Amino acid sequence: MIKLTAGAGEAERVNQAFTVGASAVAAGASVSFWLTGDAVFFAVPGRAEGFELPHAAPLADLVAAVLEGGRLTVCTQCAKRRELTEADLIPGTRIAGAPAFVEEILADGAQAIVY
Repeated sequence: MIKLTAGAGEAERVNQAFTVGASAVAAGASVSFWLTGDAVFFAVPGRAEGFELPHAAPLADLVAAVLEGGRLTVCTQCAKRRELTEADLIPGTRIAGAPAFVEEILADGAQAIVY
């Protein structure tokens, strides 16, 4: 489980989280990637394409890798505060709340990383 709490203003944290998530997917790990706070905007089509960080993989490619081999989740409350619904998000992204998050982090063998 990877939880990203940072938005575009903290580019290195954002890139680190998605790089670790995409790398974990490539290594065959089961990845659940949660977006909270302003990080939820990375699940909106076109937002990752506008993100730039020198010497980093394109964020859109990292998001796609996470979606291809893992699960991308947007926090329910965070989405509501930003007036986002699943229709506003990249296909394959879900909206879920604290009960789903707690269930995932308490699963046997689960490891959580927060950025």
